[in-house]
Amino acid sequence: MTALTLYLAAPRGFCAGVDRAIKIVEMALEKWGAPVYVRHEIVHNKFVVDSLREKGAVFVEELDDCPDDRPVIFSAHGVPKSVPEAAQARQMLFVDATCPLVSKVHIEAERHHENGLQMVMIGHAGHPETVGTMGQLPEGEVLLVETAEDVAGLDVRDPEKLAFITQTTLSVDDTADVVAALQARFPAIVGPHKEDICYATTNRQEAVKAIAPMIDALLVIGAPNSSNSQRLVEVGRAKGCAYAQLVQRAADIDWRALDGVQSVGITAGASAPEVLINEVIDAFHARYDVTVELVETAKERVEFKVPRVLRESA
Repeated sequence: MTALTLYLAAPRGFCAGVDRAIKIVEMALEKWGAPVYVRHEIVHNKFVVDSLREKGAVFVEELDDCPDDRPVIFSAHGVPKSVPEAAQARQMLFVDATCPLVSKVHIEAERHHENGLQMVMIGHAGHPETVGTMGQLPEGEVLLVETAEDVAGLDVRDPEKLAFITQTTLSVDDTADVVAALQARFPAIVGPHKEDICYATTNRQEAVKAIAPMIDALLVIGAPNSSNSQRLVEVGRAKGCAYAQLVQRAADIDWRALDGVQSVGITAGASAPEVLINEVIDAFHARYDVTVELVETAKERVEFKVPRVLRESA
């Protein structure tokens, strides 16, 4: 068997917000029985969504698809303000699984709005987190930019009264370029005290940067619609990793593309469970004489409590 070294990035996989969101669905099923409705995929991972579906969760895209008499959960990505308002109007029982770090950005946006500032959001158009954050404020109050180039085309109400916020799952390096462009064009723009990109996104990107110089190829375990997973692939490529690929699980690995490589880096997006990471490692063990090296760049001890309604006994 050919010898191969696997460099396992740490931190990788589940973050505290994802952990909490999955727990919320499981506890809701325990408390109220099936079915429990979930608006949008609770987290962007097919394996996680399928396993919750087997336990009795029903995933829908809109609140209109939910009956009035069953609990509904809002996904970790956050929702526009109109969604809980509509649920209240229908007297529905709802639990908000929005990640607390996304909620922090929502609160920030509202505070700036109350101070008369127009908002620029750095994020990906159409991503549920961006839609949810922009939906905290009235139409036209949040302008979206994706790249530094987009900044030139911004049509703002008053260049002296601007603030910026960001999606929590972006590339740290790309965001820095967009922020620099915003500050160059609008010197008075107000930014967050501490950047909005969440600790888990930052930590997973730092771990990829640490293993990139040691590896011939990088596999990122995650879903195609997971923003933070896609960013990990980009970070690997930007740091000189010639072959960086997103795989949902072991069955997706293109073994021919790995022909002749001697070292492979493995990481996982924040919504990918450890069971899928182990499945990939096992697939390498079946084909190679594997040595596993852990490369740890940070320790994560963050935990978020589930909402009180679930902590109270039924």
